[in-house]
Amino acid sequence: QVQLVESGGGLVQAGGSLRLSCAASGSILSINAMAWYRQAPGKQRELVAFITSGNSANYADSVKGRFTISRDNAKNTAYLQMNSLKPEDTDVYYCNANVRTSYALSYNFWGQGTQVTVSS
Repeated sequence: QVQLVESGGGLVQAGGSLRLSCAASGSILSINAMAWYRQAPGKQRELVAFITSGNSANYADSVKGRFTISRDNAKNTAYLQMNSLKPEDTDVYYCNANVRTSYALSYNFWGQGTQVTVSS
């Protein structure tokens, strides 16, 4: 089994910054793409950013130029640096990882979520 543990959420004023971390552990042969999603109550979970195993990154239009996703493959950890935060960035942020658990099998795993609240 694989566990993803997020950290780094909290309360920040508009214009401020936060850095989220997502550490993967367990039966990991390798990790393919890693991603960050966010979800507000009553809304669909939306993709914020993802990064491939080759460090190619993509972002939602709403966060381009403000958020940066990165990963440390040696630590099986992904990061989301969030700058110039806006009140509309307030959500629960979830980490997702596509993990190769054997040479033939890969699965998607989710973290438990971390709350980010941006005050105006």
